[in-house]
Amino acid sequence: MASRSKARLEIRQAKLKDVRAIGELVRRAYDDLPAYTQGEIRGQINNYPEGCFVAKLDGEVVGYCASMRLDARVALSDHTWDEVTGNGFGSRHDPTGDWLYGYEMCVDPQVRGTRLGRRLYEERRALAERLDLTGIVFGGRMPGYARAKRRKTNRAETPQEYLDLVIENRIHDPVLRFQLANGFEPDGILPKYLPEDKASRGNAVKMVWRNPYVDSDAPPKHRLPRDVESVRIATCQLQSRAVSGFDEFMKQIEYFVDVAADYEADFIVFPEMFTVMLLSAEDRELTPLEAIEALSDYTPRIRQRLSEMALAYNINIIGGSHPTRMADGDIHNVAYVCLRDGSIHAQEK
Repeated sequence: MASRSKARLEIRQAKLKDVRAIGELVRRAYDDLPAYTQGEIRGQINNYPEGCFVAKLDGEVVGYCASMRLDARVALSDHTWDEVTGNGFGSRHDPTGDWLYGYEMCVDPQVRGTRLGRRLYEERRALAERLDLTGIVFGGRMPGYARAKRRKTNRAETPQEYLDLVIENRIHDPVLRFQLANGFEPDGILPKYLPEDKASRGNAVKMVWRNPYVDSDAPPKHRLPRDVESVRIATCQLQSRAVSGFDEFMKQIEYFVDVAADYEADFIVFPEMFTVMLLSAEDRELTPLEAIEALSDYTPRIRQRLSEMALAYNINIIGGSHPTRMADGDIHNVAYVCLRDGSIHAQEK
């Protein structure tokens, strides 16, 4: 018997019905910057719907990114945000452009830590690869720069000095570090990019990602279409050891999930009966029947925690197998597959 729960997370193309929710999200995410009008958001979606994505968690819009295609001459030149976006409407979209330009990315502060930003970046990257575009460009905020100008140590007088200090890990800027960690490389400073961004003193870093599958010297007609070509799987040879209880056990599981996610694995597979070490937390030695029944009592918490980790670490978790009490009272050995969208699949072994 197989079963499946409803997905909690959905990432899809933005639609006009999302406009109001996107506007509210942007206000929550950037309370220090001017809010979009609904007309601007409609323009972004209408001008290039394929480049606009929303993330919905439990039915609520919690992430949004907007992109458009531009010619290299425009995308890679010095520019301001207003100039390149047509004052926020995305009206400079060029259907023949060979670069994808990202001009909006926001995640609800209440759900940060669920790697939604990375997922939205992956949607952009997948789009660029599918269309055989040369790469992705955007102006990256540097929100620690204004504060760095006032520092006594590691003081940055210019935006370039600040960028250099961030790259050298002498100053921590979570925004720039996130972009660097996602494969983007700095290609100079964009002065007066967004004057309203006081934390960055109006400056931005021109961030570039070059599509490794595209030879920029090859004519587009000779480029091969690409999409998902490989899946990375991490297998965990989990060592059974004594634990004090459920929380300590889950900390061990989370450690391996975290490591696999850092290696950008799509799946992590745990072994058969991987929860058996929970028996070490029992007060006395149990008979085989009592042991199976004791493990089955953990089923709801196992499902919940694995699903939460899959969502938070953006990785699909195959939970080996675990004794589960069925509706008729029998206990079956069930494998739980917790997907990164929050859904749970159960398959009897």
